[in-house]
Amino acid sequence: MTTTFITGANRGIGYEVARQLIERGHHVLLGARSAERGEAAAAELGARFVRIDVTDQESVDAAASDVLAREGSIDVLVNNAAVPGPVVTNMLEVTAEDAEYVMQTNYLGTLRTTRAFLPLLEKSSLPGIVNVSSSMGSFGRSVDPATIEHAHPMPFYQPSKAAINMLTLKYAEAYPRFRINLADPGPTDTVFNGHMGTQTVAEGSEAIVRLATLGPDGPTGIFLDREGVVPW
Repeated sequence: MTTTFITGANRGIGYEVARQLIERGHHVLLGARSAERGEAAAAELGARFVRIDVTDQESVDAAASDVLAREGSIDVLVNNAAVPGPVVTNMLEVTAEDAEYVMQTNYLGTLRTTRAFLPLLEKSSLPGIVNVSSSMGSFGRSVDPATIEHAHPMPFYQPSKAAINMLTLKYAEAYPRFRINLADPGPTDTVFNGHMGTQTVAEGSEAIVRLATLGPDGPTGIFLDREGVVPW
C-alpha cells in the first residue's frame, strides 16, 4: 500500500486530494495545523491525522518522528500547505514583513517539510514529492498581458511560488531516483481564494493526484496543471 503524507489537508484541495488518493488505495496521513479540524477531517475520510505546522521546525520534526514511529516510511509527500498573503496593487505597499509571512509558510514550509521527510521517503522503493505550486509563479504567464497572472498581481504569493518552482527543480536534480514534480491546481473555488475560482475542488486536484500516482517510469522535474505543462 502506498503511504502518502499531505500537508494542509483538512479542507479544500488538500482534503480532496486525500479523498481521491484514499479511493485509490493509499494510506493517507492527513497533515494539518489545527488538531480539532485535522482530526475531524481525518475521521471523515478514513485517514490518520498528524499535526504539523510547516512554519515551526519543532512541529515539522515532531510530525516526521511520529510517522517514523508509526509507519516507518512514506512513499509520497504532497506539500500543499500555503497562504495567499495580502493582495496589493501599489508596489509601495509591499513590505518585508508581509513577504516574510508568506515565504515562511509557502517556500520555507515546503523546504522544512521536505528536508524532514526525505529520510522517510528514501526508504520507499518508489518515492515521490508533489509540490503544489501555481501558474501565478510562472514567469512566462506573469509577463504576458493576456493572462490572469499578469492582470491580478500578487507580489507576495507569486514570488513564493516561483521560489518553490526552482527549489523543486534542484531537488529533482539531486534525487534522480525520486519523482519530484510541481502541480498547479488552477483557479479553484476554495476558501483559500475567497471562492473566486471557476473550477471545482475535484478539477483543482487532478494534477496533484496524477503526479502523486506516477509509476516507476513517470517523469520528474515537470510543472503540470490539469490541461498539461505549465510554462516556467
